Amino acid sequence: MALRLVGRRLSGSRKYLPMLSSTSLLHSHATSFGFKEIPEEEKSRMVGNVFTNVASKYDLMNDLMSGGLHRLWKDRLVSQLNPFPGMKHLDVAGGTGDVAFRILETVNSIKRRARQDPLVDHFHEETEIYVCDINPNMLNVGRKRAIERGFGDDKSLIWVEGDAEVLSFQDNSMDGYTIAFGIRNVTHIEKVLAEAYRVLKRGGRFLCLELSHVDIPVFKQLYDYYSFSVIPSVGELVAGDRASYQYLVESIRRFPPQEKFASMIADAGFQKVEYENLVGGVVAIHSGLKF
Repeated sequence: MALRLVGRRLSGSRKYLPMLSSTSLLHSHATSFGFKEIPEEEKSRMVGNVFTNVASKYDLMNDLMSGGLHRLWKDRLVSQLNPFPGMKHLDVAGGTGDVAFRILETVNSIKRRARQDPLVDHFHEETEIYVCDINPNMLNVGRKRAIERGFGDDKSLIWVEGDAEVLSFQDNSMDGYTIAFGIRNVTHIEKVLAEAYRVLKRGGRFLCLELSHVDIPVFKQLYDYYSFSVIPSVGELVAGDRASYQYLVESIRRFPPQEKFASMIADAGFQKVEYENLVGGVVAIHSGLKF
């Protein structure tokens, strides 16, 4: 199945130059949990409860909610990353392993082709793909899936329980950073972006796949109906949890629009910030480079 891509590249010196903004300077004492306003210190726990509840059905529900398109969106994300053997990569909020497995499969494919070509030097540096998630239940799902896919003993996959806002990795240690469908659930987006910038090496690439905002009027009406009427009902039927999927739908609407999020990435210090809308803005892939 082919995706219809509706993209916008941000180029030219007038677009998204790093600057200080109110987003990066001010922290309120309240934050959003879906459409509710809650104390900041409560959000991590409440989001954690959501993903603990949905962990066992997470991939099935992704298939049902997106009609399987989330697989193509993640393929697109990894193709933009352009993985290579020997890279050190950090996938944040990736507990079930979907993105990490794709990166590892791409790296292994490159290695297989290299072994068949006597003119190509073999790769000696070990690939390290860190899967970081704050929720241990999601990580457990990922580890089980790794075993099912034959990656159970692969030392390239390293599972880490950690907070996207306070990463345990060293400065300038990663060649790439991805976060798929995770950044809208954090308490402070600007802290996550600052940490992504910190851990990336010079020349490292930041990539974020996130459900975003549709601005095509008729399509937006259909999408809103599907989001608020269908998805929570499917969550109740399949996962026995309407409330968690109601939150997930609401969290999408509270996430910054594409242009605003791009400016936040630039505020964090990234250069060449751009984004690509998929399926009319249902999802967007934002990217930036650390120079």
